[in-house]
Order: sequence, then C-alpha cells, then structure tokens
Amino acid sequence: MSDTRRRVKVYTLNEDRQWDDRGTGHVSSTYVEELKGMSLLVRAESDGSLLLESKINPNTAYQKQQDTLIVWSEAENYDLALSFQEKAGCDEIWEKICQVQGKDPSVEVTQDLIDESEEERFEEMPETSHLIDLPTCELNKLEEIADLVTSVLSSPIRREKLALALENEGYIKKLLQLFQACENLENTEGLHHLYEIIRGILFLNKATLFEVMFSDECIMDVVGCLEYDPALAQPKRHREFLTKTAKFKEVIPITDSELRQKIHQTYRVQYIQDIILPTPSVFEENFLSTLTSFIFFNKVEIVSMLQEDEKFLSEVFAQLTDEATDDDKRRELVNFFKEFCAFSQTLQPQNRDAFFKTLAKLGILPALEIVMGMDDLQVRSAATDIFSYLVEFSPSMVREFVMQEAQQSDDDILLINVVIEQMICDTDPELGGAVQLMGLLRTLIDPENMLATTNKTEKSEFLNFFYNHCMHVLTAPLLTNTSEDKCEKDFFLKHYRYSWSFICTPSHSHSHSTPSSSISQDNIVGSNKNNTICPETLPRTPQCHQDNYQTAQLLALILELLTFCVEHHTYHIKNYIMNKDLLRRVLVLMNSKHTFLALCALRFMRRIIGLKDEFYNRYITKGNLFEPVINALLDNGTRYNLLNSAVIELFEFIRVEDIKSLTAHIVENFYKALESIEYVQTFKGLKTKYEQEKDRQNQKLNSNRFRRDAKALEEDEEMWFNEDEEEEGKAVVAPVEKPKPEDDFPDNYEKFMETKKAKESEDKENLPKRTSPGGFKFTFSHSASAANGTNSKSVVAQIPPATSNGSSSKTTNLPTSVTATKGSLVGLVDYPDDEEEDEEEESSPRKRPRLGS
Repeated sequence: MSDTRRRVKVYTLNEDRQWDDRGTGHVSSTYVEELKGMSLLVRAESDGSLLLESKINPNTAYQKQQDTLIVWSEAENYDLALSFQEKAGCDEIWEKICQVQGKDPSVEVTQDLIDESEEERFEEMPETSHLIDLPTCELNKLEEIADLVTSVLSSPIRREKLALALENEGYIKKLLQLFQACENLENTEGLHHLYEIIRGILFLNKATLFEVMFSDECIMDVVGCLEYDPALAQPKRHREFLTKTAKFKEVIPITDSELRQKIHQTYRVQYIQDIILPTPSVFEENFLSTLTSFIFFNKVEIVSMLQEDEKFLSEVFAQLTDEATDDDKRRELVNFFKEFCAFSQTLQPQNRDAFFKTLAKLGILPALEIVMGMDDLQVRSAATDIFSYLVEFSPSMVREFVMQEAQQSDDDILLINVVIEQMICDTDPELGGAVQLMGLLRTLIDPENMLATTNKTEKSEFLNFFYNHCMHVLTAPLLTNTSEDKCEKDFFLKHYRYSWSFICTPSHSHSHSTPSSSISQDNIVGSNKNNTICPETLPRTPQCHQDNYQTAQLLALILELLTFCVEHHTYHIKNYIMNKDLLRRVLVLMNSKHTFLALCALRFMRRIIGLKDEFYNRYITKGNLFEPVINALLDNGTRYNLLNSAVIELFEFIRVEDIKSLTAHIVENFYKALESIEYVQTFKGLKTKYEQEKDRQNQKLNSNRFRRDAKALEEDEEMWFNEDEEEEGKAVVAPVEKPKPEDDFPDNYEKFMETKKAKESEDKENLPKRTSPGGFKFTFSHSASAANGTNSKSVVAQIPPATSNGSSSKTTNLPTSVTATKGSLVGLVDYPDDEEEDEEEESSPRKRPRLGS
C-alpha cells in the first residue's frame, strides 16, 4: 500500500456543476501499454479496484489549485479532480504531469485553453512569453484597468495571462487599497469601475486568485467593491449584513482557529456566489466553476475536522439531551446539527456512512424525539430536516432504533408516533411540513428498501411493529372524522391540534389484543368508554363531521399513505381493513364537498379492487360498499369532470378484468339505477358479462344433470338384469323382496322428470326480483354489521345469511313438494360443481337494494 502522500479522493463534475465523490485511493503514474503512454492510476484503498485510469495527454490542460488539487478535462463535458491528502504527494504527481508535457513544474496550468482562431494567431506561444502589461494601479487608471479586465474574458489564453500578471505583481491588494480611497473620497465613478474589475477577476476562474481575494485580510473589501453595481441607484449593504446581521454562533466554543477561519470563509464565499454575484448567463456559466469547487472542498474539510474532534461532538450531544438546557440554547444546537448534516452531503459514501453512524452512536435519534415535541416551530422544522437526512441515508437504521425503543417505551413517545403527531398537528394551512413528514413515513414503511437476512426479515418484523404500535395513531383523524358517535359538531375543529391523549386511545389494549371480527365502539377513537373527552353522544350522521379545507388536506395525506399500504403491505393492511371496517369509513368521505378528498377515497377503493383479491371482493359485496360510489356518480349528474371519469374507470376495470363476483353484485343491485347512463357502454357491458356468465352456468348445470341422470338409469337397468340372472341361477337362496323392473323403470323416469321441473321452478323463483322504478338514491349504512352479515338497515342485511352447510335459507320459502323432491334426489344431483355454483350464487345478494325516495 502506498504512503499517505499519494492518498487521494477522485471527483467528477456532474451536469449540475457539482463535484461527485468517486472514492478514495492511492495514485501512481506509470506506463500503460493499452493506452500507449504514461497514465495516472488510482486504486481504491478498500479493495484495490481501479478508480481511475487516465492517460497524461500532451495537449490536455492540467490545473494545480490550492496546493492539494489537480483538475483537468478529458472530454468536452467530463471534468476530473484529484484531491491529495498531503501537499507533497500533489507536488510529486504534478512534476510527473509537467515532465510528460515538457512544462516547468512551477506553473499552475500546463496548457492554455484556446480556440481554433486563437490557435492560428498564437501558434506555439511559450508559457514564458510576454505577460499582459497592467496599467499602474492609480485612481485615474481605473477605467483603463476595467476595460482591460472586461476585454480578456472572451479569450481563454488572455484570461490566463492576466491571471498570472495579477498574481505576480500582487495587484489585487493594490486595487483594494484604491477601493478604500474611493470610498473615503466618495468617488462613485471609481467605485463603479472597481465593481467591474473585481467581478471580472472572479470570472477569471483562478483558484490562486481566490485564495488572495477570500483571505481574512481582503474578503470584506472584495464584498465592498461588489456593492457598487453601476446598474443600481443605491449601493447594497452586504458588508453590514455580514458583520452585524449575520451572527456567528458557537454553540460549543471551537478551539481550533483554523477551523473557525474556514467556517467564516466558506459562509462569506457562499454569500458572494449566491447573493452578490448575478446569475451567470449561458456564456458565463463556466466562469465560476472553480468558485463552486472552492466552496465544495472547504465544506469537505470542515466536516472532516469536526468529525475528528470527538470531544466537541460529545459535548454538543450532552447539552442537546440535557433537560437543564434552555430552549434558546437547544434551538442553536439543533440548527448547528442541521447545517452539519447539510455539509455532510459533500462527503464520499464511506465517510458519510461513518458520519451518520457516529451521530447515531452519540444519540441523535433520541435527541430528535425531544426537540420534535417542542413548541418552537423553527426547532421542529430543523429537527424534521435532520430526520430527513437520517431517513434518506439509512431507513433501516431508523427502523432498528424504533423497534428497540418499543420494547422500553410506551406507544405515546415512540419516535414514529411523534413524527405522525407532527404531521397531524401541522399548523401550516397548506400542510407543507405534513407533506414532508408523510414522504418520510412512506420511505420508512416501503418494503422495497427493507433488508432480508438469513436470521431475520426486517420487513415482517417492522410491519408487525408498525401495525401494532403506530397504525392506530395514523388513522385516528380519519376514524374520528367518520365515526358514528360524535361529540359536538365543533369538537374536531376545536381539538384539531390533537393532544396526545386524544390521538392515542386511553387504553392501548386495543392495539395489542386479537382483532375482533367486527368493529366495536371501543375501536372508534373518541368513543371509548374510558375516554372522558366526549361528554355526550349525539345522533348518528352519515356525513363528514368536519369538512374544512385543512382537515380535508390532512385526510387526503392519510389516505395517500393508506393507499400506498394497500399496494405494498398485502397481508397486514388487509387484516387492518377487515378488522376496522376501514373501507366503509373511508367511503364516508365520498360525501365531502372537496372533490380532491372524494377522489382520494375513490382511489383507495380502486387500489383494493385492482388487487383482484376475492377476500376484498366478498368484503365489498357483503358490506354493499358500492353504494356511496354510485351515489356520488348519480349526485354528480351530467357534469363531465374528474370524479365522473374516475368512477367510470373503476367500473370499466371490473368489466375488462371480468371480476365475476363484483359484476354480479353490481348488476343485481344497481343496474336499474345505472342503465340510463348511455354515454359510455360500461354498464351495458357489465350487464352483458353478467348474462353471459349466467347462461354459461345454466348450460353447465343442465349438462351435468342430464349426464348424471342418464348414467344413473343405465346403472339401475344393469343392476336389475344382473339380479334377475342371479335369481334364476340360485334357486336355493331365500327370495328377497325387490320391486319389479317393469314397475321400477317408469317410477325412476317419473322421478327424473319431476326433479327437472322442480329445479326449473326453483331457478325461476331465485332470479333477482325487480322493484318498481323510483328514485335512484341508495341508503348507505355506516355500521360494521352489514359487512359481517348481521341485521342492519342496509339492503345487504335483508339477505338471509348463508347457513353453515352452504345451503341458503331461501329453500324454506319454496313449496313443500319442491323441497321434498330436492331432498330425495341428493344422491343424483349433489356434485362438487353444483356446490361451487351454489356458493357463487349465495356470495352476492339476491335482490337489488331498496330504492329510497
């Protein structure tokens, strides 16, 4: 392994003009046969893999910057940089490059960047050729200097020569002395010229000049020159902002003077780039690439120096988690960590990994729990940003922490529940913070980024944890706003900023107990018998309790997350939906005056139907959950809008995918209300599919019966003849009474025909009965009983529930003779195919819902 002198980081410049870290390794210069020349090779220090193989081209312009950087371009839009750990290593490689190109190692750039026209005019111009002659640095020469600086910007070779002249003569410090004189004399014209000069020098894009301009001695005068833009009527007050308004706060005293100076310099240079300098034009966009690199490498150095100071970070965390720390101090600490995490994005992957692991070890996640619960909006916002950095870096690290935390803490103070509370309690009318937190929650519950090992599966463990400890908190606003037993109408608005005791049910036994088959009052937030928030129970209402814009936005976010769960958490969310009767509660929101919320509810149902899961289909049909959707379609009338299209698409999907159970349910219960919709053929298509399936089932049924009855007759005939032969051959056997064949055959045939007629009569009796036409508004029951087959005002409850043996109670309504006949022929017609058909018929209601006025 090479010594530390040759240790480097490899960077490439991306399309956004930002440096991407490609890794750390050791550089060497050697002859490569495939490239036929001396090349720079960088091998990774971790595994020895080749990070860089670049031939030293005699015509490539290499630049040496800040004593430890070598930068060059290998293609028109492909820039590379080597950042050396030590200056000595940079000097060694620079000498190798200059040796190949025949250059003096004292130069900062090996080639001039010139275009074709300049190439013709300055052929073979030596590096030591005449420099640009600078005018004497005097007040009366400022206009001439400004013209010179402006004129060279279009020529790369002249820019380089001007930069060398400025550097060799110490010209910049002389210009800044003139600036002080112009300000004292209030020489406005001279100040305008100095603005053009300093701006032009920045556009020379030279790191050596930046080191002079951004030194502690010069930087404030540079900022002062840039205040006097000739295009402005009054100069800006940038120096006043940097010295008086922008306060440098040391949350913990920084003893390293070099680190403190680097932080000051980086902030001021960033301010110059972002605030003072105008947005570069298309022709100037590359003029400040070195300035961007200067800031980037400064940030890398700052983070590295802070991370290496273990005492500093330990002290910061100790104060952050100390209960005695006052709120102002804690606010400063949180803002420090926010900036610290933002700077860490400049680190290479392995260093960034070590950085976040260090923060986790020191206790960043428990600290976030404390600060995210503070009332200070600024602190909560900064804590959210820090949390987003952690989740983006390693969602598994966050998940592991919260699962360990659950073993020692109550649900109330779990980190994820704190995050959910912040989402629910966002006071921003547009819920900007809630949207950000919802995205973080989605990342945490996304199975795509969960790990699976031989010993454990993160997906199953975390999802079990989430649905047991957190899901009831997430759905609390939804269940509260759609519950049947409500407190006063303004309760939800009054308590919109949920107290923690309101979001979490008083007893957490509901989260851990075995789910019941139907939702009880204990499952409804706010209706628990032990909950004293609601003083009384008001009459049930079929509509949303609070339908203001902010509430609607919050419910839309929650529905978006639940829809994501339907798509990615097949088993867990299915149990939760069934046990909480969640879809029924969601469809209450179809009544909302906010169309976007109704569409969110519809999208939730559409994702469920899109799974084509028969468990879900039976849940929907038994609960009669198409009613609110069809009511919304009918209420929408003839308006052609997104709600109309979304509902039509839902039914069109059922038709195209031929989901038989849903098709039968829709046609049998709602076709009368939908048959007048003719601008699409969806509902007629559903009716056609339904009739085709009925015909097919009837044909199959008749075919099976005929085949089986004929076979039974043949077997009876053969048995009769065999018995007759045995009787003739065995006269010694005592005679056994048996019916005469002449009498048996007509009797069996008559029984067969009677059975056939009885079955036809039964089929006619069981056809869905049409009620008289009337209004097409359906009554939608909000109770869970309909979904479970119990009695309810819903039309589904009027259908007698299936008995345990698979037969329906409809048999008791048939004539006695038919019942007896059917029972007497069980052995002839009771086949598995018939049982399946009976189950399919009985899985959906026989009658359409009662049409309300």
